[in-house]
Amino acid sequence: MSETTHGVTTGAVARRLGVSPTTVRSWEQRYGIGPAVRASGRHRRWMPGDIALLEEMCRLTATGVPPAEAARVVLGQQPGDPRGGGAPPGTGPAADDGPPLGDVRRECRGLARAAVRLDAAAMEALLGQVIADHGVVAAWEEVMVPTLHAVGRTWESSDDRYVEVEHLLSWHVSTALRRAAMAGAGAVEGPPVLLACVPAEAHTLPLEALAAVLAERGLPFRMFGGAVPAEALDAAVRRSGPAVVVLWSQARSTASHALARHVAGTSFGLRGARTTPLVLLAGPGWAGPPPGDGLLRPGGLREALQVIAAVYEDPGHGSGS
Repeated sequence: MSETTHGVTTGAVARRLGVSPTTVRSWEQRYGIGPAVRASGRHRRWMPGDIALLEEMCRLTATGVPPAEAARVVLGQQPGDPRGGGAPPGTGPAADDGPPLGDVRRECRGLARAAVRLDAAAMEALLGQVIADHGVVAAWEEVMVPTLHAVGRTWESSDDRYVEVEHLLSWHVSTALRRAAMAGAGAVEGPPVLLACVPAEAHTLPLEALAAVLAERGLPFRMFGGAVPAEALDAAVRRSGPAVVVLWSQARSTASHALARHVAGTSFGLRGARTTPLVLLAGPGWAGPPPGDGLLRPGGLREALQVIAAVYEDPGHGSGS
Protein backbone atom coordinates (compact mmCIF):
# COMPACT_ATOMS: atom_id res chain seq x y z
CA MET A 1 0.00 0.00 0.00
CA SER A 2 1.49 3.36 -1.06
CA GLU A 3 1.85 6.07 1.57
CA THR A 4 1.44 8.69 -1.17
CA THR A 5 -2.01 7.46 -2.19
CA HIS A 6 -3.35 5.81 0.96
CA GLY A 7 -1.52 7.55 3.81
CA VAL A 8 -0.40 6.08 7.13
CA THR A 9 -2.06 5.59 10.49
CA THR A 10 -1.61 7.83 13.52
CA GLY A 11 0.43 5.14 15.27
CA ALA A 12 2.78 4.75 12.31
CA VAL A 13 3.35 8.48 11.89
CA ALA A 14 3.94 8.86 15.65
CA ARG A 15 6.66 6.19 15.58
CA ARG A 16 8.28 7.84 12.60
CA LEU A 17 8.35 11.25 14.27
CA GLY A 18 9.33 10.05 17.73
CA VAL A 19 6.23 11.28 19.53
CA SER A 20 3.40 9.45 21.21
CA PRO A 21 0.08 8.96 19.37
CA THR A 22 -1.51 10.99 22.18
CA THR A 23 0.70 13.96 21.26
CA VAL A 24 -0.33 13.74 17.59
CA ARG A 25 -4.01 13.63 18.54
CA SER A 26 -3.53 16.52 20.97
CA TRP A 27 -1.99 18.70 18.27
CA GLU A 28 -4.95 17.94 16.01
CA GLN A 29 -7.57 18.64 18.67
CA ARG A 30 -5.97 21.80 20.08
CA TYR A 31 -4.40 23.40 17.02
CA GLY A 32 -6.12 21.86 14.01
CA ILE A 33 -3.00 20.11 12.69
CA GLY A 34 -4.63 17.00 11.33
CA PRO A 35 -5.11 14.96 8.16
CA ALA A 36 -6.45 16.95 5.24
CA VAL A 37 -8.40 13.88 4.12
CA ARG A 38 -10.19 11.43 6.40
CA ALA A 39 -10.71 7.79 5.54
CA SER A 40 -14.18 6.35 5.98
CA GLY A 41 -15.03 5.61 9.58
CA ARG A 42 -12.98 6.79 12.56
CA HIS A 43 -9.51 6.04 11.20
CA ARG A 44 -7.21 8.93 10.28
CA ARG A 45 -4.82 8.55 7.36
CA TRP A 46 -1.86 10.90 7.23
CA MET A 47 -0.63 11.91 3.78
CA PRO A 48 2.91 13.22 3.01
CA GLY A 49 1.76 16.85 3.24
CA ASP A 50 0.16 16.25 6.64
CA ILE A 51 3.31 14.54 7.88
CA ALA A 52 5.40 17.52 6.71
CA LEU A 53 3.37 19.77 9.03
CA LEU A 54 3.92 17.40 11.94
CA GLU A 55 7.65 17.27 11.19
CA GLU A 56 7.80 21.06 11.42
CA MET A 57 5.92 20.95 14.74
CA CYS A 58 8.51 18.45 16.01
CA ARG A 59 11.38 20.63 14.83
CA LEU A 60 10.05 23.76 16.50
CA THR A 61 9.04 22.16 19.81
CA ALA A 62 12.43 20.41 19.98
CA THR A 63 14.09 23.85 20.01
CA GLY A 64 11.92 25.03 22.91
CA VAL A 65 9.11 26.78 21.03
CA PRO A 66 5.80 26.31 22.92
CA PRO A 67 3.37 24.05 21.01
CA ALA A 68 0.75 26.78 20.55
CA GLU A 69 3.32 29.16 19.02
CA ALA A 70 4.78 26.34 16.91
CA ALA A 71 1.31 25.55 15.59
CA ARG A 72 0.77 29.19 14.56
CA VAL A 73 4.04 29.10 12.63
CA VAL A 74 3.27 25.77 11.01
CA LEU A 75 -0.19 26.88 9.91
CA GLY A 76 1.06 30.27 8.73
CA GLN A 77 -0.87 32.15 11.42
CA GLN A 78 -0.13 35.44 13.11
CA PRO A 79 -0.50 35.76 16.91
CA GLY A 80 -4.13 36.50 17.73
CA ASP A 81 -5.58 35.02 14.54
CA PRO A 82 -8.12 32.29 15.34
CA ARG A 83 -7.04 30.04 12.49
CA GLY A 84 -5.20 31.74 9.65
CA GLY A 85 -4.28 30.13 6.38
CA GLY A 86 -2.45 26.86 6.23
CA ALA A 87 1.06 26.99 4.85
CA PRO A 88 1.64 24.69 1.87
CA PRO A 89 3.21 21.44 3.06
CA GLY A 90 6.97 21.44 2.91
CA THR A 91 7.37 25.22 2.47
CA GLY A 92 8.46 25.95 6.04
CA PRO A 93 12.03 25.75 7.38
CA ALA A 94 13.85 22.48 6.80
CA ALA A 95 12.99 19.96 9.48
CA ASP A 96 15.65 19.26 12.09
CA ASP A 97 15.79 15.50 12.00
CA GLY A 98 18.07 15.33 15.02
CA PRO A 99 21.52 13.75 14.82
CA PRO A 100 22.62 12.38 11.42
CA LEU A 101 21.70 8.72 11.22
CA GLY A 102 22.40 7.44 7.72
CA ASP A 103 20.39 4.72 6.02
CA VAL A 104 18.91 2.84 8.98
CA ARG A 105 15.41 1.96 10.10
CA ARG A 106 12.87 4.77 10.27
CA GLU A 107 12.55 4.07 13.98
CA CYS A 108 16.04 5.55 14.42
CA ARG A 109 14.87 8.93 13.23
CA GLY A 110 11.83 8.89 15.45
CA LEU A 111 13.88 7.78 18.45
CA ALA A 112 16.49 10.50 17.83
CA ARG A 113 13.79 13.15 17.61
CA ALA A 114 12.20 11.96 20.83
CA ALA A 115 15.61 11.97 22.55
CA VAL A 116 16.40 15.52 21.42
CA ARG A 117 13.05 16.67 22.82
CA LEU A 118 13.74 14.74 26.06
CA ASP A 119 10.37 13.05 25.48
CA ALA A 120 10.61 10.12 27.89
CA ALA A 121 7.16 8.71 27.16
CA ALA A 122 7.78 8.63 23.42
CA MET A 123 11.19 6.96 23.83
CA GLU A 124 9.72 4.28 26.08
CA ALA A 125 6.89 3.58 23.62
CA LEU A 126 9.19 3.54 20.58
CA LEU A 127 11.76 1.22 22.14
CA GLY A 128 9.13 -1.19 23.38
CA GLN A 129 7.47 -1.24 19.96
CA VAL A 130 10.67 -1.81 17.99
CA ILE A 131 11.59 -4.79 20.21
CA ALA A 132 8.09 -6.21 19.80
CA ASP A 133 8.10 -5.68 16.02
CA HIS A 134 11.65 -6.69 15.11
CA GLY A 135 13.10 -8.67 18.03
CA VAL A 136 15.98 -7.74 20.30
CA VAL A 137 18.85 -8.37 17.87
CA ALA A 138 17.45 -6.13 15.12
CA ALA A 139 16.32 -3.53 17.65
CA TRP A 140 19.81 -3.37 19.16
CA GLU A 141 21.87 -3.48 15.98
CA GLU A 142 19.66 -1.43 13.66
CA VAL A 143 17.96 1.08 15.96
CA MET A 144 19.48 1.43 19.43
CA VAL A 145 23.19 1.36 18.57
CA PRO A 146 22.96 3.65 15.50
CA THR A 147 20.89 6.19 17.44
CA LEU A 148 23.21 6.10 20.45
CA HIS A 149 26.24 6.57 18.19
CA ALA A 150 24.58 9.43 16.30
CA VAL A 151 23.66 11.25 19.50
CA GLY A 152 27.17 10.68 20.87
CA ARG A 153 28.78 12.08 17.73
CA THR A 154 26.49 15.10 17.89
CA TRP A 155 27.34 16.13 21.44
CA GLU A 156 31.05 15.52 20.85
CA SER A 157 30.97 18.02 17.96
CA SER A 158 28.62 20.60 19.49
CA ASP A 159 30.28 21.76 22.73
CA ASP A 160 28.50 19.10 24.80
CA ARG A 161 25.05 20.41 23.90
CA TYR A 162 23.56 16.92 23.75
CA VAL A 163 25.05 15.32 26.87
CA GLU A 164 21.67 15.26 28.61
CA VAL A 165 20.13 13.72 25.49
CA GLU A 166 22.63 10.86 25.46
CA HIS A 167 22.17 10.19 29.18
CA LEU A 168 18.37 10.05 28.92
CA LEU A 169 18.46 7.93 25.77
CA SER A 170 20.93 5.47 27.36
CA TRP A 171 18.73 5.12 30.42
CA HIS A 172 15.65 4.35 28.32
CA VAL A 173 17.55 1.88 26.12
CA SER A 174 18.75 0.14 29.29
CA THR A 175 15.21 0.10 30.70
CA ALA A 176 13.78 -1.41 27.51
CA LEU A 177 16.48 -4.11 27.40
CA ARG A 178 16.10 -4.97 31.06
CA ARG A 179 12.34 -5.20 30.68
CA ALA A 180 12.83 -7.64 27.79
CA ALA A 181 15.42 -9.62 29.76
CA MET A 182 13.27 -9.90 32.88
CA ALA A 183 10.36 -11.21 30.85
CA GLY A 184 12.24 -14.50 30.47
CA ALA A 185 14.67 -14.46 33.39
CA GLY A 186 14.48 -17.49 35.65
CA ALA A 187 12.09 -19.32 33.34
CA VAL A 188 14.69 -21.89 32.25
CA GLU A 189 16.58 -24.31 34.47
CA GLY A 190 20.11 -25.54 33.91
CA PRO A 191 23.65 -24.17 33.94
CA PRO A 192 23.34 -20.46 33.10
CA VAL A 193 25.27 -18.02 30.99
CA LEU A 194 27.03 -15.68 33.42
CA LEU A 195 27.24 -12.08 32.19
CA ALA A 196 29.64 -9.64 33.87
CA CYS A 197 31.79 -6.61 33.20
CA VAL A 198 35.43 -6.89 34.25
CA PRO A 199 36.32 -5.09 37.51
CA ALA A 200 37.20 -1.70 36.01
CA GLU A 201 34.42 -1.66 33.41
CA ALA A 202 31.06 0.04 34.00
CA HIS A 203 29.72 0.04 30.42
CA THR A 204 26.84 -2.47 30.62
CA LEU A 205 24.49 -1.79 27.68
CA PRO A 206 25.93 -4.46 25.33
CA LEU A 207 25.66 -7.07 28.09
CA GLU A 208 22.09 -5.96 28.75
CA ALA A 209 21.35 -6.49 25.06
CA LEU A 210 22.81 -10.00 25.21
CA ALA A 211 20.77 -10.78 28.34
CA ALA A 212 17.60 -9.68 26.53
CA VAL A 213 18.46 -11.86 23.52
CA LEU A 214 19.12 -14.89 25.76
CA ALA A 215 15.77 -14.35 27.47
CA GLU A 216 14.10 -14.05 24.07
CA ARG A 217 15.66 -17.39 23.00
CA GLY A 218 14.76 -19.12 26.26
CA LEU A 219 18.36 -19.59 27.44
CA PRO A 220 19.21 -19.33 31.17
CA PHE A 221 21.45 -16.49 32.31
CA ARG A 222 22.63 -14.52 35.34
CA MET A 223 23.41 -10.84 34.84
CA PHE A 224 25.91 -9.37 37.34
CA GLY A 225 26.30 -5.96 35.73
CA GLY A 226 29.15 -3.49 35.74
CA ALA A 227 32.53 -3.46 37.48
CA VAL A 228 32.26 -6.89 39.12
CA PRO A 229 35.19 -7.37 41.56
CA ALA A 230 37.46 -10.30 40.74
CA GLU A 231 36.66 -12.05 44.03
CA ALA A 232 32.92 -11.68 43.44
CA LEU A 233 33.25 -12.97 39.89
CA ASP A 234 35.16 -16.02 41.12
CA ALA A 235 32.50 -16.72 43.76
CA ALA A 236 29.69 -16.28 41.22
CA VAL A 237 31.30 -18.78 38.84
CA ARG A 238 31.85 -21.38 41.55
CA ARG A 239 28.35 -20.98 42.99
CA SER A 240 26.34 -20.90 39.75
CA GLY A 241 28.32 -23.43 37.69
CA PRO A 242 27.82 -21.62 34.36
CA ALA A 243 28.13 -23.24 30.97
CA VAL A 244 29.40 -19.95 29.53
CA VAL A 245 30.89 -16.81 31.08
CA VAL A 246 30.74 -13.59 29.06
CA LEU A 247 33.20 -10.91 30.18
CA TRP A 248 32.70 -7.43 28.76
CA SER A 249 35.51 -4.89 28.32
CA GLN A 250 34.94 -1.63 26.46
CA ALA A 251 38.59 -0.46 26.42
CA ARG A 252 41.99 -2.14 26.54
CA SER A 253 42.69 -0.33 29.80
CA THR A 254 39.96 -2.37 31.51
CA ALA A 255 40.61 -5.80 29.95
CA SER A 256 42.26 -8.34 32.27
CA HIS A 257 43.54 -11.38 30.41
CA ALA A 258 44.84 -12.89 33.65
CA LEU A 259 41.34 -12.76 35.13
CA ALA A 260 39.84 -14.26 31.96
CA ARG A 261 42.32 -17.16 32.08
CA HIS A 262 41.55 -17.70 35.76
CA VAL A 263 37.80 -17.89 35.06
CA ALA A 264 38.36 -20.29 32.13
CA GLY A 265 40.34 -22.57 34.44
CA THR A 266 37.83 -22.55 37.30
CA SER A 267 36.30 -25.99 37.78
CA PHE A 268 33.12 -26.90 39.62
CA GLY A 269 30.70 -29.77 40.02
CA LEU A 270 30.90 -33.23 41.57
CA ARG A 271 34.22 -35.02 41.84
CA GLY A 272 34.75 -37.12 38.74
CA ALA A 273 32.43 -34.94 36.69
CA ARG A 274 33.92 -31.51 37.16
CA THR A 275 33.62 -28.99 34.35
CA THR A 276 34.98 -25.58 33.40
CA PRO A 277 33.09 -22.84 31.60
CA LEU A 278 33.62 -21.53 28.10
CA VAL A 279 34.67 -17.88 28.42
CA LEU A 280 33.66 -15.33 25.78
CA LEU A 281 35.77 -12.17 25.66
CA ALA A 282 33.22 -9.60 24.49
CA GLY A 283 33.89 -6.01 23.58
CA PRO A 284 36.66 -3.99 21.89
CA GLY A 285 38.84 -4.02 24.99
CA TRP A 286 39.94 -7.59 24.27
CA ALA A 287 41.48 -6.79 20.87
CA GLY A 288 44.98 -8.20 20.46
CA PRO A 289 46.62 -11.63 20.33
CA PRO A 290 44.38 -14.70 19.89
CA PRO A 291 42.86 -15.86 23.19
CA GLY A 292 44.07 -19.08 24.80
CA ASP A 293 42.33 -22.38 25.48
CA GLY A 294 38.79 -22.10 26.79
CA LEU A 295 38.55 -18.51 25.56
CA LEU A 296 36.73 -17.21 22.49
CA ARG A 297 36.40 -13.67 21.16
CA PRO A 298 33.07 -13.24 19.32
CA GLY A 299 32.82 -10.49 16.74
CA GLY A 300 29.49 -9.13 17.96
CA LEU A 301 26.09 -9.89 19.41
CA ARG A 302 25.02 -12.31 16.69
CA GLU A 303 28.25 -14.31 16.84
CA ALA A 304 28.12 -14.48 20.65
CA LEU A 305 24.55 -15.77 20.43
CA GLN A 306 25.57 -18.42 17.89
CA VAL A 307 28.39 -19.65 20.11
CA ILE A 308 26.18 -19.78 23.19
CA ALA A 309 23.34 -21.52 21.35
CA ALA A 310 25.80 -24.15 20.08
CA VAL A 311 26.92 -24.87 23.65
CA TYR A 312 23.34 -25.51 24.74
CA GLU A 313 22.62 -27.65 21.70
CA ASP A 314 25.43 -29.98 22.83
CA PRO A 315 24.06 -32.26 25.58
CA GLY A 316 27.50 -32.44 27.16
CA HIS A 317 28.08 -28.70 27.29
CA GLY A 318 30.88 -27.72 29.56
CA SER A 319 34.45 -28.29 28.50
CA GLY A 320 35.26 -30.86 31.16
CA SER A 321 38.58 -31.27 32.92
